[in-house]
Amino acid sequence: MSTVRGARERARVEVTAAIKDEARNQLAAEGAAKLSLRAVARELGMASSALYRYFPSRDDLLTALIVDAYDAVGEAAETAWAGARDAAATHPARWVAVACAVRDRALAHPHEYALIYGSPVPGYTAPPDTVGPASRVGQVLIGVVRAAHLAEGVALPPLTDGLRPEAARMAADLAADLPPAVVVALVSAWAQLSGLISFELFGQFDRVVEDREQFFRHSVHELGRSVGLLDGRPAGAGRTSG
Repeated sequence: MSTVRGARERARVEVTAAIKDEARNQLAAEGAAKLSLRAVARELGMASSALYRYFPSRDDLLTALIVDAYDAVGEAAETAWAGARDAAATHPARWVAVACAVRDRALAHPHEYALIYGSPVPGYTAPPDTVGPASRVGQVLIGVVRAAHLAEGVALPPLTDGLRPEAARMAADLAADLPPAVVVALVSAWAQLSGLISFELFGQFDRVVEDREQFFRHSVHELGRSVGLLDGRPAGAGRTSG
């Protein structure tokens, strides 16, 4: 009985993977808004009723693709961060390594990146299942800055008086151990990082930026400075406080 159950589970895993692979092909060809369970079933030679046993609706399939895409880019960021730590890189170098890993993943899988960071899919509302995977890259960036803050410190970014209450709320929600000014700068930097990648991916840099890798590295290094990461700061030179 256990052998039969194991075979069924393996078959389900394989069919689920095939469905998602074909759905990704549709994303590349037609875009997320035109994703169709019937079209996926037709391409796989399945009856629509059989496919519905795996994904009851288009939104269920979209959610699975979105979670996979977030997990993939999150894993890329986490792997880059671990590698940079093992190499004893500086905190700014770790920041750049993470950002470059996110960019590399986006360039290698543009349609998956567009699914999670592009235009919303009409009629689709992301469920809570996507929140954890969506936060993985942000958590890595917070981790880079947190490590710098706990070691030699970070330079406090400017913060207007009018934004201080919102900054305190954001810090309490996202990283209570970091100064609110740093958390505000982190959120802004993450948005700008996404914008840099999207501009490159969707053609806005055409006839504007030619050496895009060097431009990206320079830009994200400056974003690191904007959140307070310090170049060449001696260890133990003093930490900032909230």
